[in-house]
Amino acid sequence: MEAVKETGESGMRDDHFKVGTYTFRSRLIVGSGKYKNFSTTREATEAAEAEMITVAVRRVNITDASKENLLDYIDPKKYTILPNTAGCFNAEDAVRTLRLAREAGGWDLVKLEVLGDTETLYPNVIETVKAAEILVDEGFQVMVYTNDDPIVARRLEEIGCVAVMPLGNPIGSGRGLANPFNIRVIKERANVPIVVDAGIGTASDAAKAMELGADAVLINTAIAEAKDECLMASAMRDAVRAGRSAYLAGRMPKRAFASASSPTEGYIWD
Repeated sequence: MEAVKETGESGMRDDHFKVGTYTFRSRLIVGSGKYKNFSTTREATEAAEAEMITVAVRRVNITDASKENLLDYIDPKKYTILPNTAGCFNAEDAVRTLRLAREAGGWDLVKLEVLGDTETLYPNVIETVKAAEILVDEGFQVMVYTNDDPIVARRLEEIGCVAVMPLGNPIGSGRGLANPFNIRVIKERANVPIVVDAGIGTASDAAKAMELGADAVLINTAIAEAKDECLMASAMRDAVRAGRSAYLAGRMPKRAFASASSPTEGYIWD
């Protein structure tokens, strides 16, 4: 994705986040899990000013109208629903889950994650690649969760995924970015959006991810488990915007020694 060439307020207004055939103003994607109730999910999503919300198809009801349904609180006309495969540990289950989601709601933009085990929740790269190949071939627009390996990221892009989502740290850990260098390398080599997913714990983590050049971040636990979910959601919103602005502005170079902020020429000496 190309960064806008304009700067200032007008440039930021034109700086849309494009993934697949979808375009968004917000670069903050939120999750729907771990909240106290659906009302809190809605309130935090509104506070974040997010436009896309990811939903674990195997864990959250979005299909049975006879039971309490997330879609009674999150309007699909207002938000883009991003079905995901959380809880899947092999390609077969992941593909089946997203086929069911498309049949139930017509969703084609999806998040693929295939986990390796229940303890670390690290991605199973082999099964992820296998599932991605099938889903892309079936016409899904796949946003794919993976580790922070630039080689794997490149492979997933080559398969045809519309966005690659490297982890910052393990899911739900809140530990921030373990390897900023790899995130930057992945971004510099990519021709699709890079979305930092997992590990963000507070607003400074989100800002750092965006300063590195990430096109967006996906945040769930850091908001859902905050003492004040809505206040944290708004903090994440502002952090993402600030980090994106800083990236577009171009930071000053780091120097080994001090550099005076005022010139020495023209001093008036006693």
